[in-house]
Amino acid sequence: MIRLTTFRKDAAYHLAQPIVRLLARTPVTPDALTWFGFLLALGAAALVVAGYPVAAGIAILVASFFDMLDGALARHLKKTGPFGAVLDSTLDRLAEAALLLGIMAVYAREQSTGGVLLAGLALVGSLLVSYTRARAEALGLECQTGLFTRAERVVVLALGLLLSQIDHALVIALVVIAVFSFITVGQRLFHVWKQTRHVAIKEG
Repeated sequence: MIRLTTFRKDAAYHLAQPIVRLLARTPVTPDALTWFGFLLALGAAALVVAGYPVAAGIAILVASFFDMLDGALARHLKKTGPFGAVLDSTLDRLAEAALLLGIMAVYAREQSTGGVLLAGLALVGSLLVSYTRARAEALGLECQTGLFTRAERVVVLALGLLLSQIDHALVIALVVIAVFSFITVGQRLFHVWKQTRHVAIKEG
């Protein structure tokens, strides 16, 4: 899992660096990129509700790219700070919630109880993945492990929307997000448990 996390970071770094070097020469700030990516995600949610899933999928991918750039630019400019990190994390959660709530609204309009429940499970699982890490790190524990982080959820959701013309493509995407999100929560809880058990043994 540590290798997977490292691979994600390395891939994001190499993808972002050429654009980051260009942005560093402009007045654009990391927080501005954060807000722009968030607004794009809200636009994607609106497109979902309006019945344009393919356009929404494209907007999600573009928004996720800006989400990757903001942190990279902050590190490049050496302007990282606690507020920027909290703002980025908060808007990420709001964006993801807005997208899944938009899908729930579509299923509610179609009177699909199963669809509403499935999107709701995906939403709960997604938020729990982030909450588990945040709570653990607030206690001074490392908790970056996990098979299905936000990056994977974004890609799967975008693919589900882009392929929504294929029967059950979005349903399959939501099932994948819900199942693997709860698996990731379990992985993180187990990882935290191992750390706390080790501490307890040392103190004993």
